[in-house]
Order: sequence, then C-alpha cells, then structure tokens
Amino acid sequence: MRRLIKTIAIALSTLTLSVSLYAEHTWNDYHWARDSNNWTLQVVDSVDANWQANFEESLQKWSGAGGMSFNVSAADDSSRTRKRCQMVTGQMRVCNAAYGQNGWLGLASINLDSNGHITRGTAKMNDSYSWYWTQEEMNHVMCQEIGHVFGLGHTSEDGSSQKTCMDYSTDPQSQWPNAHDFQMLNEMYSHLDSYNSYSDGSSGGGDGCKGGPKKCGNNRDFGLGHRVYKGDHHEVWAQPEEDGSLTVHHVYLIHEH
Repeated sequence: MRRLIKTIAIALSTLTLSVSLYAEHTWNDYHWARDSNNWTLQVVDSVDANWQANFEESLQKWSGAGGMSFNVSAADDSSRTRKRCQMVTGQMRVCNAAYGQNGWLGLASINLDSNGHITRGTAKMNDSYSWYWTQEEMNHVMCQEIGHVFGLGHTSEDGSSQKTCMDYSTDPQSQWPNAHDFQMLNEMYSHLDSYNSYSDGSSGGGDGCKGGPKKCGNNRDFGLGHRVYKGDHHEVWAQPEEDGSLTVHHVYLIHEH
C-alpha cells in the first residue's frame, strides 16, 4: 500500500510540475500556510563569512513581500553543519558549502504537506565553483534560491534579463527582486489559511525528521528522488518521504562557457 501511495504521489507531482511550473512566475503555487496577513519566517543562518553580507542583504531586499518579515537565528557554521544543511520544521535554512562539482550552483529544497503547503525549506550555495562566484552572481543566486523557498519560479529561462534575481541571466542589474516579484508574492499570499505551516518561534522548531535516511528519506542530497523537469538551465526533482510528505528540489545549473 505504501509503495502504491508513493507511486501516485510521484505521478501527480510529475504531472502538476510539468504543466504549471511557470504559470504566473510562481513555483506551482507553492507557499507557506499562515492564518494572518503579517507573518514572521524563522531563518537559520548557516552561511560562513564569505556569504554573510549576501545573505543579509537578500533578506533585507525580500522583507515585506507577501507580508513576510524574518527572524534570523545563527547556527553552528562548521563545514559539516553547512554541508548537511538539515531542514528545520517550520523554518528556512540558508547554507553554503563545497557540495562538489556536480553541475549546480544553487539548490532550493522545500517540503510539502498533504495540502501542498511548504513546511520547511533550505537554500544552498555551492562553493565548489569558487572560480565562478563574482559578488554579482553571489547576490543573484542567493536571492533566487531564497525566492524559490517562498514559492517563486523563474521569470525567464532563455537567459534574457528582467532585472530581477528570479531571471536566469548574468545581467548585473539582476541581483535583487523587482516590483513584479513583490506583486507575485503579494498575490500568492493574499488569502489566509486555516493553519500555519511555519514556526511562530514559540517552540524554536526542530529538525525535520530524526532517524536517518532509512526512516526519513535521504532528501538532503541532489541527485536523489525523481527528476520531473529538465531544462537548459535548471532541473526539478521530487522525493516522496516516509511520513507521506513530498520534498521538491529546484536546481540552478551552472552556466556553460
């Protein structure tokens, strides 16, 4: 029965992702559930000094979109912690580490509950391509991976510039969100839900699952799960979890030179 449920979940996610991934510049309308217009997302800071300024400015640029504000908590920034970048229930975690020369620069991952609401997310920046990272590209990718965790998709996939970090260009003016990104998030978060899928900070959240990959699924590493979309510049992967939820990965591929 469990195998059947997983098969159905994969099939449905594949169909939905492939059909409506870019509708209205949203990522399949994924969003955090909340029961108030103004809400605070807990953010775990797992970046080192090289990325700290990019991380802080990205949150500042996104602040207010969709009624969001942020409460940042510092975490152990050891190489091991940053490389694991473990999801935290009800929170977003942002990490950088040398994840290997595996083809991706940035990786945004979200876990979805049975209602399709985001329950936790991570944004990873890959230091293994240190030769690639100019300050402009660090801003661009950091800003974009965080935007994906909010539920936004790309504004373009052909390399053209819309002067937003959510496009896939190398335009120096595409480092930060633009007015259209704010408009989309305001629309996505214009309705209220009957519950909150984010942590209000009272409990501090916790690791998404404990017990290892056999129990929880090994969704922390790119390349696992099922690829449900492949484009020239990015891919989407889906991984059903043992608890019945679904983890979806948005992979920002490195530009070819």
